[in-house]
Amino acid sequence: MARKFRRTSGSWILIGALFHAATVLAAHPLITDDTGTGGRGGAQIEFNGMLGYDKERGSMEKSHGMITTLTYGLGGNTDLVLGIPYLRSSLRDDTGTSKNSGLGDVALELKWRFYQFDGYSLAFKPGLSFPTGNYEKGLGTGRTTYNSFLIFTREIPPWSFHANIGYGRNENKISERKDVWHVSLASEVEIFQGLKLVGNIGIERNRDRTANIHPAFAIGGFVYSLSRNVDVNFGIQLGITTTETDFTIHPGITYRFTLQ
Repeated sequence: MARKFRRTSGSWILIGALFHAATVLAAHPLITDDTGTGGRGGAQIEFNGMLGYDKERGSMEKSHGMITTLTYGLGGNTDLVLGIPYLRSSLRDDTGTSKNSGLGDVALELKWRFYQFDGYSLAFKPGLSFPTGNYEKGLGTGRTTYNSFLIFTREIPPWSFHANIGYGRNENKISERKDVWHVSLASEVEIFQGLKLVGNIGIERNRDRTANIHPAFAIGGFVYSLSRNVDVNFGIQLGITTTETDFTIHPGITYRFTLQ
């Protein structure tokens, strides 16, 4: 999840409440996850922000948010992840300006890498989100949601390629579709030691029951390692379809450490 925040109507919620609210060791600003895990006792904390702008039919919506992601390695190939989002949005149209802010739906995920051989690896990641966000303000779904992902990674140094296929049960009190799918592809290339360029494309089913155009996105950015344990990253996301947010900026920082 992801990372990013979006909704298909006036107000907005964290997409990661269903998909990638906690992006486990993925190279943010990518939405697509990789199969990497932190190892037993390995931990990291991520602070990933977003600033989104969407203009439609005489209205302008600005979406801002920060998700704090905590990851802990349960074993050599298994991670537990907690994602805590804080959301803020403003919508301006002919009737005036409305604003909402607050805690979004908190997510808990488990990633298990079950296959690895000769540069190929596969992982399974189930998760759920809790209705901690105020759904009446567009900050959550109002119910516990469930999702699962199959993750594929192929390493061909200096390149890495990732693919995600996901299904989510979007239980909600806001009249959205309950069955949602997600497909995305990503790549990374190390330009020189410490710097990677990243790219990402993806599409998922529109949660708006009345809409048949599904949100699709493209992201380009970089990840730079300030030290062995600290990465900074930045990405720009563009909406490919009209139902995706037009333009989003994704800054972030990751700190890795060990808990014994």
